[in-house]
Amino acid sequence: MENLLNIFISSIFIDNMIFAYFLGMCAFLAISKTVRTSVGFGLVILFVLVVTVPINYIIFTYVLQRGALAWLSPDLANVDLSFLSFVMFIAVIAAVTQLVEMVVEKHAPTLYNELGIFLPLVAVQCAIMGGSLFMQERDYANILEVSVFAFGSGVGWLIAIIGISAIREKIRYSDIPAPLRGLGIAFIVTGLMALGFMSFMGIRL
Repeated sequence: MENLLNIFISSIFIDNMIFAYFLGMCAFLAISKTVRTSVGFGLVILFVLVVTVPINYIIFTYVLQRGALAWLSPDLANVDLSFLSFVMFIAVIAAVTQLVEMVVEKHAPTLYNELGIFLPLVAVQCAIMGGSLFMQERDYANILEVSVFAFGSGVGWLIAIIGISAIREKIRYSDIPAPLRGLGIAFIVTGLMALGFMSFMGIRL
């Protein structure tokens, strides 16, 4: 239980996708103009991470990595299909993203229109792909740890985009020098938030 808590806390605050690895910055900066849109997009990222990372773990563990096919036949014990990981991960992410896009378009058309091109681009969102690649690299012991990692990473991304969107809504009415308005001040705020999240590095369990 302590290990799961460590993975969850670390993925939110210490290994935050935005502030530690700067993954998904394009959508993060483009969409974080209003809190309402940011919450919707952040929940989409959270859902896609929670679904795709465990699925990709199962595919990698039982199909792709060396020896994974031994359960089919002893003759396949030395087969290594890990070179297909990238392609398979992208295929799973694209399929789930298409499903999410269809659901959002049907049940939340306003949010669908506000997100625009960024919703289908979740399929190539580097934060989503990063979750699967980190899962592969860190060699988690079981699917429960992978699921906790995916959920924590999604929560961390959601917190990050809600935080900066709230700040951007407030500073919209501030007297900001003209050259820094828009993305300029957004980059500065992102950097300051990243420095703030660095303070959590001391809470490793």
